[in-house]
Amino acid sequence: MSEKFDLIVLGGGSGGLAHAQRAAEYSAKVLVIEPNPLGGTCVNAGCIPKKIMWYASNIIHQIELAEGYGFDLSIKSHDWKSLRDHRSSYIKRLNELYEKNLMNKKICLVKDCASFINPNTVRVGDKTYQAKHIVIATGGKPIIPQLKGAELGITSDDFFELSKKPKRVAIIGSGYIAVELTGILAALGSEVSIFVRKNSILRNFDSMLRDELTHSLKQQNIGLHTEVLLRELYENTSEVNTGKTVIGLKSEGGENFSSFDSVIWAVGRSPNTEFLNLDSIQVETDEKGFIKVDKYQKTNIDNIYAIGDVTGKNALTPVAIAAGRRLADRLFGEMLDRYLEYRTIPSVVFSHPPIGTVGLTEEEARSQYGDEVQVFTSKFTPLIYALNKKKSLSSMKLVTLGDDQKIIGCHIIGDGADEMLQGFAVAIRNGATKTDFDDTVAIHPTSAEELVTMR
Repeated sequence: MSEKFDLIVLGGGSGGLAHAQRAAEYSAKVLVIEPNPLGGTCVNAGCIPKKIMWYASNIIHQIELAEGYGFDLSIKSHDWKSLRDHRSSYIKRLNELYEKNLMNKKICLVKDCASFINPNTVRVGDKTYQAKHIVIATGGKPIIPQLKGAELGITSDDFFELSKKPKRVAIIGSGYIAVELTGILAALGSEVSIFVRKNSILRNFDSMLRDELTHSLKQQNIGLHTEVLLRELYENTSEVNTGKTVIGLKSEGGENFSSFDSVIWAVGRSPNTEFLNLDSIQVETDEKGFIKVDKYQKTNIDNIYAIGDVTGKNALTPVAIAAGRRLADRLFGEMLDRYLEYRTIPSVVFSHPPIGTVGLTEEEARSQYGDEVQVFTSKFTPLIYALNKKKSLSSMKLVTLGDDQKIIGCHIIGDGADEMLQGFAVAIRNGATKTDFDDTVAIHPTSAEELVTMR
């Protein structure tokens, strides 16, 4: 006989846990089913370990500035294993904390995979569980291309398991994961090449951000190879007797790139749904397998919902959390029209230097509104570089609409972009105009003041 719940959540990542805990606060009887350590991609192989690695690489950049300020802080070595072990210990503490939080809210946890039997019932091993509402929050997983020798590469998730720093690494991809790993490894001393299938990195970002980051990558001696369509990966036979695997790349155009210690796939992510048996209950998915939902996170099956990366919408932890909490408010808190508006969502790329972006790119705005769009830009050297020969520029752009110059896009690249964007995102979401920014007294000396002093 099936054990019955008010809510079953399939997936213990950020969105699933946020939804489960909010539902429990409304006194719902909740079951979470998750085979892996709690926290999902963000905690285990995404935001948190990535940001820790970014901090480590950013410390290198700060040390490089020390001489100009009178310090002798030459870098003698870096202990990759120590960093990995400390990071792993911290992640384990987070996993345990999430599990403790579920216990404190009297949420049941089953550590296994579930598959649907019918729209109200899932099977886990030889047990079945029923619920009035079932939420799919199983997240995504890295894509490994279907080409010869692909198994010689590792995924962006596997990056966090590397036991030692690769001396020479190829990163395949053009999105934010690819450029983040590129910057981290280059700063920590690896020789890095990034291979892009089309003509630029970060193709969905504002052109200013793409251009400035491309320039920065070249300044960091990172090899950027565009319009490279890979045909295969292979072991370099001239070096197989050295006791280590050395990997080469071949392109469809006949180019050879050889002698990489590691190749990292960062070519996108796919929905983690293959074990759910969705076909048996006819849940609709798109051409890439992501679960289709309406604005209320509802699938085509009345009592089944999906949130987070498995839907293919804005694969960001805060988005999954916000969608999960709003769904719980609606299902159990009687807020019948509660839903997440997928607009003006800020995001950050932890590249070197970091990027912050919210709203429409200039290209998107001009495509939609034509001559009604006006753009304001600023490019400058932050004060921290004043005493150093080595410089890093910051660039900013505001995209405005109409005679009242409502701000519909804000794009920043440079030191501190990750921290300064949040407040400006609040203003932009609430309809701020260029005049509102102009009338705000600047904080000096900061980089952020450029956003309220543009002319």
